Amino acid sequence: MRVVIASCSVDYSGRLDAHLPRAIRLIMVKADGSVLVHSDGGSYKPLNWMSPPARLSEIDPDDEDREAGVVARWEVAAAKTDDRLVIRIFEILSDASADLGVDPGLTKDGVEAHLQELLAEQIEVLGAGYRLVRREYPTAIGPVDIMAKDADGGSVAVELKRVGGIDGVEQLSRYLELLNRDPVLAPVHGVFAAQTIKPQARVLAEDRGIRCVVLDYDAMRGMDDPGARLF
Repeated sequence: MRVVIASCSVDYSGRLDAHLPRAIRLIMVKADGSVLVHSDGGSYKPLNWMSPPARLSEIDPDDEDREAGVVARWEVAAAKTDDRLVIRIFEILSDASADLGVDPGLTKDGVEAHLQELLAEQIEVLGAGYRLVRREYPTAIGPVDIMAKDADGGSVAVELKRVGGIDGVEQLSRYLELLNRDPVLAPVHGVFAAQTIKPQARVLAEDRGIRCVVLDYDAMRGMDDPGARLF
């Protein structure tokens, strides 16, 4: 990885033509051959870039560029197309390189397994008087994420998703149909719980008598105090 902060202009040619006038920007040259040009605001996305595979060549500026104050010219050529990125550098403020090694990849926080663990520990998030019966409650068509009892002692099957969609509602509906055949458990009510629930999924769930609950993941893991919010 090479990270350069420089006063530069950028020209892109290929599927479209684009020009960035001279300004101080951050240029990232990654080991995979990609080159990204960032500004210090506006968006987390680069202003312009070249995706890999690509080849970077550092070329001496021609007379016209020298007269304009250019001290270095970088040309980035795509390997499979005619796309080209030309970076004219007027002044380098910082130039650092480092071998980052092999990245282990992203470990997502907030996956369904962790949500299930947190909700089992804080089952009253679903309502006062709720108590946990079991996580991964077994059925003939697969385990229900959480089986609980409500304040009146009624059985409640809970399906957990990070993002609640129609597929999750359908899955919970199948569990409820099966569980309500058991005279010991019936009637079994359903709760569809997720960090976010898509509008179509909410409509389908409520139409089937399934209650929807949006989980505040940060609050559940003690990283946010809802009572301290101004808004």
